[in-house]
Amino acid sequence: MHEGHRKRLKERFLNDGLDGFEPHQVLELLLFYSIPRRDTNEIAHKLLEKFGSLSGVFEADIKDLNNTEGIGENSAFLLSLIPSISRRYFNDKWGDKPVLDSSAKAGQFVVSLFMGRTYEAFYLICLNSQNRVNYSALIQEGTINESPVYPRLIVETALRHQANSVILAHNHPGGSMKPSRADIEVTERIRVALEAISINVIDHIIVAGDKYVSFAEKGIMKGI
Repeated sequence: MHEGHRKRLKERFLNDGLDGFEPHQVLELLLFYSIPRRDTNEIAHKLLEKFGSLSGVFEADIKDLNNTEGIGENSAFLLSLIPSISRRYFNDKWGDKPVLDSSAKAGQFVVSLFMGRTYEAFYLICLNSQNRVNYSALIQEGTINESPVYPRLIVETALRHQANSVILAHNHPGGSMKPSRADIEVTERIRVALEAISINVIDHIIVAGDKYVSFAEKGIMKGI
């Protein structure tokens, strides 16, 4: 019975893709490859009940996944890989050194850097004189609500990657895209530190989920 169900689900994916699948069916299909001889339907429902959503399952701590009934080490590892693989996929789609010559392009690029991250992090995107990305440096990984940033480290990174200008980027895992006073103050400190070595900060982008806010678009950079 299970083999027939698996075959039908695979054929449905091959014919129609995942768009019409329910969240538990997506998990079922994925778990076929780590749980070869067991009904994964019940396990998929337990995962969704425990973690709330498909994204909640993929973003769950690997230890919490491993402690879920029916989920072993291999399945927990497989599920935990999904956000990182998605992030690598979307980053790869941008190519080796994309040109970020508008706030819209920069925002879309930055969103891809933070895909699947449930903790706060800070990136420095180093650009050459043609606004082509030299390097995207992960400067700091913080807790769920804190990411201290050190201007000296940013200066060193910008010099190391021969930046002509830079874009600052961090995420708000809580969902709010509104820049905080601390966000604006740290932008000013970094801008002053880089200005001393003739490197311009052209934008600071905050990401929340698949949305972003650009300091340049909002006119915040002009007031700093």
